[in-house]
Amino acid sequence: MSRQDAHYDLVIIGGGVNGTGIAADAAGRGLKVLLCEMNDLASSTSSKSSKLIHGGLRYLEHYEFRLVREALAEREVLLKKAPHIMWPLRFQLPHRPHLRPAWMIRIGLFLYDHLTKRASLPASRSIRFTANGPLASHLHKGFEYSDGWVDDSRLVILNAMTARNHGATVLTRTRCESAKRSNGQWTIELTDRNNHAQPISVTSKAVVNAAGPWVSQLFSSAFKTPAPKKIRLVKGSHIIVPRLYPGEQAYILQNEDQRIVFVIPYEDSFSLIGTTDVELLGDPAKAQISDEEVDYLIRITNEHFKNTITKDHIVSTYAGVRPLLDDESDKPQTASRDYTFELDAPDHQMPLLSVFGGKITTYRKLSEAAVNRLCEFFPSAGPCLTKTEPLPGGDFSSPAELNTLLEKTFPWLPAAIRKRYVRTYGSLTFELLQGINSVEGMGEHFGAGLYAAEVKYLIEYEWARTADDILWRRTKLGLHMGKRDIQRFKDRFQASQPETCQED
Repeated sequence: MSRQDAHYDLVIIGGGVNGTGIAADAAGRGLKVLLCEMNDLASSTSSKSSKLIHGGLRYLEHYEFRLVREALAEREVLLKKAPHIMWPLRFQLPHRPHLRPAWMIRIGLFLYDHLTKRASLPASRSIRFTANGPLASHLHKGFEYSDGWVDDSRLVILNAMTARNHGATVLTRTRCESAKRSNGQWTIELTDRNNHAQPISVTSKAVVNAAGPWVSQLFSSAFKTPAPKKIRLVKGSHIIVPRLYPGEQAYILQNEDQRIVFVIPYEDSFSLIGTTDVELLGDPAKAQISDEEVDYLIRITNEHFKNTITKDHIVSTYAGVRPLLDDESDKPQTASRDYTFELDAPDHQMPLLSVFGGKITTYRKLSEAAVNRLCEFFPSAGPCLTKTEPLPGGDFSSPAELNTLLEKTFPWLPAAIRKRYVRTYGSLTFELLQGINSVEGMGEHFGAGLYAAEVKYLIEYEWARTADDILWRRTKLGLHMGKRDIQRFKDRFQASQPETCQED
């Protein structure tokens, strides 16, 4: 696909939640936008988070009141924008002797409840754990409060779809090789990593560096200039095990080293346990969970739950790298999760806006602020739409009502698949199933409810180009499929795709 000599208002480098969020915002204001991502969308940090929409209760201890207030407000906005991929979650915090006094925690939770308007989530409260509950017998009392859950990788996909719906061009597996200012505009050289065809050359008025863990590295590789700010790479690792307990509540475990571990119901059959907050000095693309991190997460979990786990229980693991501001804090877990921008615009022309830091909960506010900064160079840009505009598939009143409507429209669709479609595609399910009248009409079944029709939809509408794109980012069906089914699907998928579509 050639974009030779194409001209844009804005070229965005980086297909994580910040890059796609900025693309959605800018395109919604009428700017001509191109977004390029060197791998798959959400292939790095944005698919490897703890999958929470939260204010950050522990950030109150570091006096980051503005960040917590903004995140709490955004929590309400996002839950309304995407009820298919986000929903409320109640957290239980066991109280242990090494923690702060109970009265102090209650004050913190009171602040958490009241730093901003709380429209849809219940308030915090003190609780007592019963003998027949999942927690270990030495845990008797604690606290409960509200936050939210998000399918992080789908959040990225839906923002990219929003950008495309507003006219943006989204190029995955396309690397930015260089970006230079000349003749009053940027010239950006791009390479399709699969085709290895002639480089794509585009021009633009402005550039955004939203490369996440590679934001500083991009200055030397593409802009040929020193990075204006330093980032701190912090690895957060997680393990996935069979479901530890019944019920939909999550747990937040505060440890003697002041680190936080979440235990979260995940994909119906599993528990997600993390994170670790470990300094990373190597290549973020090669980040993996270490044996020490595995042992740490197992130990903390076993200190709190009756059902203990070992390494043999681990179904899957992942490690995400967070590009945090280098605030010279002593410990990774105390480094700020706030964000900042660096705007470089010589003679008020050809702006380069670079994004440093951030957290998934505040991605929309970050994106709005970024585009606001750029709008001084685009006086004809329209207003921000993202606060009230639903993400694709999110235009329904409740999951229960959508499930009922889908059941009436597609009575032949198995209930388990219908439930997953509601939580994955929302109202986009109607597009996925358009023209299909039976289970047989969905084509080949690859296992765990994955049919050819869904694969076709993901390729045509959601930039899926490899089996991993489908099994681990567009869906999480890789968790539910056996190794034999996964390999069979990979073989069938690879055979049906052009030779250029290779796994990252």
